[in-house]
Amino acid sequence: MEQMQSMYSCAVPVATIWTSPESYRELDEAGIANPLSMNRWIAAMTLEERFALCKEKRIQSQLVYGEPVIVESVRNGWASIIAVWQRSTKDDRGYPGWVPLAQLKESQPLNDPEGVVRVDIPKCQLWHLDGTPAQLVVPFNAILPMIKEDGDWVFVETPDGDRLVRKQDVCVATSVHHLKKYAAASAAERAVEFLDLPYFWGGMSSYGYDCSGLTYNMFKACGLFIPRDASDQAVEGEGIPLGDPNAWKRGDLLFFADEESGYVDHVGFYYGEGQMIHATSSKKGAIELCVLSETSYAKRLCAVRRYSEESGIL
Repeated sequence: MEQMQSMYSCAVPVATIWTSPESYRELDEAGIANPLSMNRWIAAMTLEERFALCKEKRIQSQLVYGEPVIVESVRNGWASIIAVWQRSTKDDRGYPGWVPLAQLKESQPLNDPEGVVRVDIPKCQLWHLDGTPAQLVVPFNAILPMIKEDGDWVFVETPDGDRLVRKQDVCVATSVHHLKKYAAASAAERAVEFLDLPYFWGGMSSYGYDCSGLTYNMFKACGLFIPRDASDQAVEGEGIPLGDPNAWKRGDLLFFADEESGYVDHVGFYYGEGQMIHATSSKKGAIELCVLSETSYAKRLCAVRRYSEESGIL
């Protein structure tokens, strides 16, 4: 095993963070390749095979294009990484796991970046500098260093070199710490844009979210970086009275615990009027808007937390 301590970035639209190099199955080959096709990988799996990623604890999380990681070591083509933008109690530096080294590229510091852009549409086309489309579409919430703005275009630095994005497809900020912040209600509204998107365990992209991946990413779209996992999200923010639904506001997070262990295993947004929007692995296995009292989750509700514009800090 090669020991190292270097900064890399995700060089494919979505890189899955695996529990170990041995976690992937033969049917997951499309998900560990570069080039990668999330659509081909997801389409090749039955619902049961997708849920096995969770039940068999194969996947931890995901990275999106350009996301930075610390590479600590390399073993047989796999990198032991820390995802520094995904806060976790598993490691105080970020979320740990394993990613195929072929899906990462060593980061080179950008000279005098003008800021960053965050992709604000479900899928964003990248373009070569001559205006022809690059063979790469990147997902919602990918963040890339900005070189300059020019009319309807923004020049960005990517793991594949300088590229263009349409200004209308992105949000611009002076740094990742200064992305425009919106109230929690806006995070719940952003979730509506992804209704019926298939549930994907460990999912952190607009190809498929898991429950806490949805809440994490909708807050990220609002300039707030909350913890990655539901169990960690449940201990931050402001506690709201569990027994007083009249005190709940749109954008509050609803947490649910396993009835036997008491472990927080699910989260969704309160949407108002007794409704919840969440990524569910039950029934149709997708992002849905539902009446909380009509679901099996209602009896497992264990906490309500409110995140403010001051909550999410990298």
